[in-house]
Amino acid sequence: MEEKVQKRVEAGDGRHLTKTMLKTAVELSKELKASGILLYTEFLADPQEIGQWLGERSLILATRDGEVEEALQPLAKGWVRIPPFDFGRAAMTKLALLLGLSKGFIRPGDRLICLSGSFHYKTLDSIVVVDVSKELEIFSSAQLSLLEDIGRPEVFEAVLGIALELAREGREGRPVGTIFVLGDHERVLQFSRQMIINPFGGLPEEERNILDPHLKESIKEFAAIDGAFIVRDDGVILCAGRHLDAAGEDLQLPKGWGSRHLAAAGITNVTKAVAIVVSESTGAVRIFSRGKPFMEIEKEA
Repeated sequence: MEEKVQKRVEAGDGRHLTKTMLKTAVELSKELKASGILLYTEFLADPQEIGQWLGERSLILATRDGEVEEALQPLAKGWVRIPPFDFGRAAMTKLALLLGLSKGFIRPGDRLICLSGSFHYKTLDSIVVVDVSKELEIFSSAQLSLLEDIGRPEVFEAVLGIALELAREGREGRPVGTIFVLGDHERVLQFSRQMIINPFGGLPEEERNILDPHLKESIKEFAAIDGAFIVRDDGVILCAGRHLDAAGEDLQLPKGWGSRHLAAAGITNVTKAVAIVVSESTGAVRIFSRGKPFMEIEKEA
């Protein structure tokens, strides 16, 4: 009996804290003249309530549930879908910002009030004010070229989602490392060669598009093969098991990053492709553009 009462009290405290955080975020956005508020839908128990507080403030939503509820859609300037994993608070914000930037409804000059918290308790507990082009080193002007290299945001989102799943789950309980190279496929193929018989060779294009959810298990299986996946801008997987020949030895990378990271840096240095690396040793996911690491998403312990 006492345990049930305690849980009800904790739930009530959580709802009160979330409500207070939402009100504070709205007030901050007004005072700081922010471009909008970034918020995960899991923390919104009452869409009408946040709508009343917002006024003319823009709301940017992130969701792990697949789709944004109809009641929330009129309130949102835009929304992004995040893989349904437990990320740290910094990673939650990074992912939502990156996908919002790729879709164009977050811009480099924006100032955003970013809310995050515990998905387990559905409680907001963190507010961060982000000047996108000033305060986050990952969005420096030199690296914003990544946004120009993403042809179709939904394809980038799908590739990133699969990479994050591989980093978290591995394959059959074992860690997996791989590289996805997206875009500028003609030049990428010039600077690479097949290491094995291409498992996607001869298949109709509609049967090897990364946007097809039925293909996900096959991709995870082939991720255990050495080499990279080469993905066309429209999501068609051209090949797997591809060796990237572009040298990355002269590029500056942090100590401890292995051959996959050198290969990703090298191929993106000589092409306009984007590379996403899954680290077998750490489970981190790193995104490369123009020969440089753009973002790192570390695996939660």
